Amino acid sequence: MPTRKSDVIRLRHMFDACKKALQFTKEKSRNDLETDEQLTLALVRLMEILGEAATKVTLEVQNRHLLIPWKRIIGTRNRLIHGYDKVNLDILWQIITVDLPDLSNSLQIAILQEEQNEQQRLM
Repeated sequence: MPTRKSDVIRLRHMFDACKKALQFTKEKSRNDLETDEQLTLALVRLMEILGEAATKVTLEVQNRHLLIPWKRIIGTRNRLIHGYDKVNLDILWQIITVDLPDLSNSLQIAILQEEQNEQQRLM
């Protein structure tokens, strides 16, 4: 069963996946997904990691951070894993370029809040 400490770890995994995806796409275009197979594979894997980590965050923490679209993140992971042969690169690009910057910010806030909660509980 997930613990509060592992919630912070999972939130960090999510944040790291976002950050890497944003770094990998910096100065890239949607067309690069068509021509750079390594980039595409890396981005798909990072979205899988993001979604898998989200599945392991406790409902208690998910309910405290309602700005994070938990169901959409997990649903995206499921579509990528189970529909690995039908990945829509337009949707992948939109998620990374439109959704991830805000998600990254929300995750940073969630991490800080959960770390503060943990410190207060230990006092």
